[in-house]
Amino acid sequence: MNDPNHPPPSGTPPGSPYPPVPYQARPSGYNQAFWWVGGGCAVMAGLFLLLLVLAIIGSETGLLGLIIGMIVALMPVPIYIMLALWLDRIEAEPPWMLAVAFFWGASVSVFVSLLFNTLNATIAASLFGPELGSVLGAVISAPIFEEGSKALILIIFYFARKDEFDGIVDGIVYATMVALGFAMVENFLYYGRAIAGEGGAVALTITFIMRGIVGPFAHPLFTSMTGIGLGWSRQTKNPAIRVVAPFVGLGMAMFLHGLWNLSASIHGLLYIAVYILFMVPALLIVLGVVAYSLKQEGAILRQHLQPEVQSGLMTPAEVIQISGVLSRLQSSLQALARGGFGRWRTQTLYLQIASELAFHRWRIEHGTQKADYTAAERERAYLQQLQALRSRLA
Repeated sequence: MNDPNHPPPSGTPPGSPYPPVPYQARPSGYNQAFWWVGGGCAVMAGLFLLLLVLAIIGSETGLLGLIIGMIVALMPVPIYIMLALWLDRIEAEPPWMLAVAFFWGASVSVFVSLLFNTLNATIAASLFGPELGSVLGAVISAPIFEEGSKALILIIFYFARKDEFDGIVDGIVYATMVALGFAMVENFLYYGRAIAGEGGAVALTITFIMRGIVGPFAHPLFTSMTGIGLGWSRQTKNPAIRVVAPFVGLGMAMFLHGLWNLSASIHGLLYIAVYILFMVPALLIVLGVVAYSLKQEGAILRQHLQPEVQSGLMTPAEVIQISGVLSRLQSSLQALARGGFGRWRTQTLYLQIASELAFHRWRIEHGTQKADYTAAERERAYLQQLQALRSRLA
């Protein structure tokens, strides 16, 4: 029986890839309360782990070393985050998910890695001696547990938030955020250890150059391999690739991480060779994959916004503008120049809702999301938002 308070759709939304279906009762507020309580507990647990990690780092660097290390490590982080978010231009991911990824990397991943890396390095040192044990810990243990712990939140997003994990670009963006959080806290240790040692400010400067300027992309590059694997799995229709791609991506992340740590442990020509022959080409390949994927996302927008062209809500030129990275930026800047921050915000939201509508239809077509009452209602909400925003812009 239909709920009189929530009647079913009166018809198929314009451009909908599915017909209207009988109304199904909505889930109660119990699920929302469960997620709020669960999320709050997760945040408290993460904060506890982060404070525990800071206490462990401070016990090695001293309070002054920890404070200086935190200040130096935090300074470039906003720049790195802005560069990462620049990749997320076509269909921006929810800020709360980006924050969760960053916080996970800074707390859970660091704690898990610190725990197991210390344990494994101690065992290796007792078996093979301190020097070789340290190298084995860096080359074998660190890639496995660091990349594995960072990958866990990406896997959670992959299964729990299918509507916000559409492909390779999403995977790279989430991976970059979790890796930046991890690298930031890891740098607390390295910078604090440098300033607290005999080298003092000179050692800190050298460490900052190596970690903050020469190789700040290392952790994001490693974890991006996992993000690419999961993203490829999401957008492909090949069942074999869907299963294999995440494992290949995680394996590549661990391989690059281990190779990088090996070169850093040995130093000299090997470090330079790995940097030039592996790290830089890998970074360029990832950037190429991002550029290609953004073009694919633009094609999704052009295809799935055609119903709005037919209905007159959008013009063909506007759809082309919405589907391009630079053209979207240009339209936002024009709105800012014409009407200030308010118009810029409206234009930005209009572009985002148009992208959400197109990707919503793509998920239905792709089979990621069911063509049920909830999906039809969501599409109708997107259309109503677009019409309201369009009228405000007019």
